[in-house]
Amino acid sequence: MSLDTATIRRIASLARIRLDESEVQQAQAEINGILGWIEQLQEVETEGVEPMAGGSPVAQARARLRPDVVTDGGQADAILANAPDRQGEYFGVPKVVE
Repeated sequence: MSLDTATIRRIASLARIRLDESEVQQAQAEINGILGWIEQLQEVETEGVEPMAGGSPVAQARARLRPDVVTDGGQADAILANAPDRQGEYFGVPKVVE
């Protein structure tokens, strides 16, 4: 499949990309190259191949996950150390709504 310059201009217009004439020719060559790669991929035999959602299932099995535990952090003093105004364990901010 090969796209002509009118189709490239329409794609650029839909994507709101402004292309000069030389850029249209370059984009046409690049997009036609990408479509050529897709055509090559469609020729690959994939019967009986399991779909994969990620890289290697072995790498995912080895990943060590920490327990998902909710904590308060316990770092209020460290977090608020550079705060310009502090009200207890919270940032102090000016009143916005009267």
